[in-house]
This record gives sequence, C-alpha cells and structure tokens, in this order.
Amino acid sequence: MMKKNLFFLFALFFTQTISQAQTGKIKHVVMVGFDGLGAYAIPKADMPNLKQLMQNGSHSLHVRTVLPSSSAVNWASMLMGAGPTMHGYTEWGSQTPEIPSIATTKNGLFPSIFNAVATKNPKATFAVIHSWPGIGYLIDKKVVQQVYNMEDNDEKALHKAIEIIKKDKPTLTFVHFDEPDGVGHNIGHNTPEYYAELKNVDYKIGQLLQAVKDAGMEKETIFVVTADHGGVDKGHGGKSLAEVEIPFVMTGPGVPKGKQIDQPMMVYDIGPTLTWLLGAAQEEVWRGKPIKSFQK
Repeated sequence: MMKKNLFFLFALFFTQTISQAQTGKIKHVVMVGFDGLGAYAIPKADMPNLKQLMQNGSHSLHVRTVLPSSSAVNWASMLMGAGPTMHGYTEWGSQTPEIPSIATTKNGLFPSIFNAVATKNPKATFAVIHSWPGIGYLIDKKVVQQVYNMEDNDEKALHKAIEIIKKDKPTLTFVHFDEPDGVGHNIGHNTPEYYAELKNVDYKIGQLLQAVKDAGMEKETIFVVTADHGGVDKGHGGKSLAEVEIPFVMTGPGVPKGKQIDQPMMVYDIGPTLTWLLGAAQEEVWRGKPIKSFQK
C-alpha cells in the first residue's frame, strides 16, 4: 500500500512538473476575437494565415457559445469563465448585468481572466483594443491598464493593436474586431460577400502574427483566434449550429502542431484555459475549465 501511495504521489508530482514547465515558457497571450466569425465558414474560406495557424497549432471548430448566441453575453462568458446566469450579462448589448452577478471583485465586476492573472502576477500588464464599443462595458479599467475603444473602425483597431504589441509587449492583449459581423447582418452569412470579408479577417491575423514576431515575443506567446458567435441569413442569437459553433485556434510554446481538440469545449472554457497557460490560478467562482487535452 505504501509503495502504491508513493507511486501515486510521484506520478502527481511528475504531471504537475510537466504542466509547470510548459506554462513557464509562456509570458504573453494575444487573443484575437472576430465578431460573427462562424466556425462553419472556415473550411470553405480563403484564409491561408488562419489555416497555417491550424497546421502549426491546435484547434476546434466546434466550440459552443452560450445562449443567446449574441455578442456581449458571449464575450463576457469568454473573459469571465462562466455562463450568463452567473456573471449576469444576458443579452446582445448588455452594458451592466441584467441578473446581479453571483460574485464580484472589490471593483464591483465579476472576476475575469485579467483579475486571475493580476493576482498571480501583480506586475502583469494588460491591453484591450476593441472595435465594437460594447466590449468596454465588460472590462475592469481599474485592472486593465490600457483600453482603447476604436468605435467600429477595424482598421484603427488593427493599427493600435500592432502598435501596443510591438511597443509595450503586454502580458495579455485582447483585440476585438467588429467584422465579419457587419457583413453578416447587412448582406448575409454564407454569402460571397461574407467569404470576401473573411479574406480581410485573414489579413488582420497575418498582420498581428507579424507584430508578435517583430516584438521578439514569438517563442514566449500563445496566439489565439476565436469569435463570439456565427450566424444564419442576416442574423444570430438562435440555436442552430451555424450560430452556436465558434472557432478556437491556438499556437505557441508546448502547443502540438496540427492537433484537433476533440474535448468538448464551451466559450467559457477559453478564459480559464489561457489563465492556466499563464500559470495563474482559476477564480473560485468560474465554471469553465482549462482545456488541457492539446498537451503533448
């Protein structure tokens, strides 16, 4: 019995050491979110940069949103590691919780990935650059040092993000783009115009990847591409797979190449996964969990 217990403790120590060694290489995370980028579209899209990322890293095209499959509720769930009945943001344009948050920090907001990382590393630096103004209501500006509202201008958001990554090298950078959601609403999902806009999405991915390389951060950075929802016709918010399946594509130290993540994954698992990769503890109130099945 004693030998079995010793073996168990050794195995546990070995597993923890492997995880710590992997996460110890990671000093930066750049998470890029595209509003309305449906996972359904990626196999058919002309997106060489994104597909190269998929070959160089791990991915899932079957991450589920929370309901409704709309913006604020899902961006909040991604950043806050929990669903809407816990953090309280329940609608497309939620600016404050419609349901009181089940727990809050001293600043009055539900704990986010930024709080978790700051607790682990008080010297951590954060930047949020967002095209849709609604993102700003979800960010604790007393924790995130740099928040830039680019007011529906994706080009300005791209240039500001490149500038911040190269100049400041934040611990965690979240870049939000409003497209292809606009094209989805105005012209329609799964249309030639939507796929044309995905070429612009792919261009932005390439530019941000280059910024990480130019900053000399590439070997210490997890780079993520994801979204808040997909869509059908000219809308979203419903329960079809085209609306509720989003992509999650990740590259960086310790991330296997060309691996499809088969483990079921929800949008609120993204924040906890990135928190774990940065070596920080999970917030007690979170219900999302780190996705570790991509480990080598």
